[in-house]
Amino acid sequence: MIEKFKSTEKGARLIEAENTLVLEVNRKDSKDEIKKEVENKFKVKVDKIRTMIRDNKKFAYVRLNNKNPAIDVATKFWVIWLWK
Repeated sequence: MIEKFKSTEKGARLIEAENTLVLEVNRKDSKDEIKKEVENKFKVKVDKIRTMIRDNKKFAYVRLNNKNPAIDVATKFWVIWLWK
């Protein structure tokens, strides 16, 4: 389950440069579950997911297909707006 977007400078840089969203997710979710949820919720195609656990929180770096710009998803949910 997606808990929230991470709206940091690094996250904004990843959105623009690598077409990647940074999400905080439930620690028990697998990569397959995260992928299905992102594809269904945002109507995009996911190419790759990397996860990291830090400070007892799990973060997912979700790279989207080139046909689905991450900037569009982020703008739709007001993530990138905070850094402009």
